[in-house]
Amino acid sequence: MKRKEKWLVIALAVTLFAGCAQNQATPPTQQGPRQEAAKSPLAVKRAERQTSEQRSQQQAQLQERKRPTPDLAGGAERKVRAPHPMTLADLHRKYPTTFRLSGTSTKRQVALTFDDGPDLVYTPRVLDVLKKHKVKATFFLIGNRAAAHPEIVKRIVREGHELGNHSYTHPNLPKLKAEAFHGEVLRTQGVIATHGGYRPRIIRPPYGEINEEQIKWLASQGFTMVNWNVDSLDWKGLSGDQVADNVLSNITTGAIVLQHSAGGMGEDLNGTIDALPKIIKKLKADGVSFVTVSQLLNLPKGR
Repeated sequence: MKRKEKWLVIALAVTLFAGCAQNQATPPTQQGPRQEAAKSPLAVKRAERQTSEQRSQQQAQLQERKRPTPDLAGGAERKVRAPHPMTLADLHRKYPTTFRLSGTSTKRQVALTFDDGPDLVYTPRVLDVLKKHKVKATFFLIGNRAAAHPEIVKRIVREGHELGNHSYTHPNLPKLKAEAFHGEVLRTQGVIATHGGYRPRIIRPPYGEINEEQIKWLASQGFTMVNWNVDSLDWKGLSGDQVADNVLSNITTGAIVLQHSAGGMGEDLNGTIDALPKIIKKLKADGVSFVTVSQLLNLPKGR
């Protein structure tokens, strides 16, 4: 081998040896899959903390579901805010010309009214007292009783008293459906027209109870609803002195006085009969005159 070629072989061998040595001394720069997935200790702690918080939230939610929610102290919204029936006082304020409790106070007049007749026991006795003292009053008649005692209806009219509608069977009107309510009113109108000669324009609901829709219907039919502002409480079976005191201690000019000319089965109205002369004499002595409801309220008598 020539000298020049010999040195060339030696130089190539040195170069190869140096490259291998460098490859063995330098660590690999690429990371394997397992090395890529590895995380720092800080990242591991952060992940563990997040997992712990999630578990705590889940446990709190489970506990919250087990704990009952306190109820609304005032009741459910749909019940509390639901429309409520208006009271009689509310109805009177809203419909002052349709729903009357008294007349004007400018005249010294009162109206005596008698409910629940006619019957054959108390109504004739009430009529006897009124006739003796020359007093005119208003009788709110129950239709089926008027049909049963037409001769008493005729006497009431003949002696100059006024008739009013008090329903046909004396039900609690707000509990009736519209058709039944209309029937109670209109059927009584027919009976009174047959035996009394006219259809009254005034009506008094049994127990004084009525609702707004019924008042609006009555107004559409030309009725004026008449309750009272002086209650004798004679239906409690009181004595004549007690009934008279209930009336006289509460009387005012323009008052509408509630009494009864008949009652339910077994009701004692002797207190009404005994009190009536005392009431009439005392008020007459005080310069008070007695008129019918239509006269007191300046309404047409009938149609």
